[in-house]
Amino acid sequence: MANILIIDDDRMLCDLLCRQIRRMEHEPVYALDIEGGLREINSKDFDVVYLDVNLPDGSGLDILPRIRKVPSSPEVIIFTAEGDPEGAELAIESGAWDYIEKPSSVKEMLLPLIRALQYRDEKKRTPKAALKRSDICGSSPELQECLDLLVEAAGSDENVLIMGETGTGKELFAKAIHENSYRAQKSFVVVDCAALPDTLVESMLFGHEKGAFTGAHEAHTGLIKQADGGTLFLDEVGELSPSLQKAFLRVLQERRFRSLGGRKESESDFRLIAATNRNLGEVSESEAFRKDLFFRLNSLEIKLPPLRKRTGDIKEITFDYLRKLSEQGRVEMKGFSPEFFEALTRYDWPGNVRELLSAINRALVTSNAEPTLFPKHLPKQIRIHLARESVRKHNGIDTLEDEILESPTGLPNLKDYRDTAIEKSEHQYLKKLMTLTQKNIKEACRMSGLSRSRMYSLLKKYKIAGYG
Repeated sequence: MANILIIDDDRMLCDLLCRQIRRMEHEPVYALDIEGGLREINSKDFDVVYLDVNLPDGSGLDILPRIRKVPSSPEVIIFTAEGDPEGAELAIESGAWDYIEKPSSVKEMLLPLIRALQYRDEKKRTPKAALKRSDICGSSPELQECLDLLVEAAGSDENVLIMGETGTGKELFAKAIHENSYRAQKSFVVVDCAALPDTLVESMLFGHEKGAFTGAHEAHTGLIKQADGGTLFLDEVGELSPSLQKAFLRVLQERRFRSLGGRKESESDFRLIAATNRNLGEVSESEAFRKDLFFRLNSLEIKLPPLRKRTGDIKEITFDYLRKLSEQGRVEMKGFSPEFFEALTRYDWPGNVRELLSAINRALVTSNAEPTLFPKHLPKQIRIHLARESVRKHNGIDTLEDEILESPTGLPNLKDYRDTAIEKSEHQYLKKLMTLTQKNIKEACRMSGLSRSRMYSLLKKYKIAGYG
């Protein structure tokens, strides 16, 4: 018997659905607004949640991420009388099981429930193999979603594209996919596309025969052939030159290539994983990256969250890193003041996990033989940033002048300054707009003159009212 929650302000519809769900021998409850729905979610585990979009105290889309993050991680079926494409996109990106318009037939509304419960039941009965995490540390819901995709990727031989900011652990994920796949006993070959020298790139990738060019005194096996039977990892694949994109597309299609100076084509049975810190979808629209190559790379996609969006993992990452250093005999285990972890979670970590580990190393050096780490042991630029943010919040200050003072060069270039000014103005305008219209998208579009799609796009960009 499954527990089902319905969050909808139409009491008659809730009663009707509840009767039908009880006939299926499941246990339904309902709430008429967001506040009541959250009370139910926090008091009981649910398997599936029906969630309306337009509720008396806000948009159901606002609380969708919160519902997905509770321990039971229920499947969420968004149903609305006024569906729109942008809302559907936001719902699916936030982890909804389905997005449907309220049909006239109750049977149509129950079908997604049947499928969601079938999915959860099969998932529970499927034995989970021990996952080799390859130094990936954390247990936050945001990271767990990525680990679930990692398991899917490891169980297939499809090309994988890993996207994420610098320092989020893209290579760790690529290595973990390899180590959990049937190719684990073969080579994991890394190609740093941003560091490939133009004069040697073809030789490095495809190899060359003896005498193929001046200085080729002996034959060389290229990286593509070295990955035969294993995994080829293209790091920062967005940096590939147009000519190399074309050449590599053929290799992906046929798994065949010709070394420099070679007369015959060679084969390589490799599994491809690519990574980038750029939005290749957008880049391909501008024709800076081939669309056909992007579609080839993007059979499976994993978007790694930045550390600022999974701050719950910071303490675990810190403890795990210090434990490893201690086991290596490099440092003694230390204690932590509460303020130390408070400082770590308040900082936004533009360099992500890589910057966090660097800051911990710096704190260890600064603390020397002292047994406890305090915020004063952190790098000075982090402490300055936190102090300035604290003053801003206290005084309500958030100005461009402050950012200019923080800049190491003293003054940004005009384009960056102008772009920042525009973004700040847009952000402030949208926050006031959503407050004034009480998050009514239709009214906000009318008042601002923006289209609905543009409105959703900006709300996502600035993470306003839960749209990010």
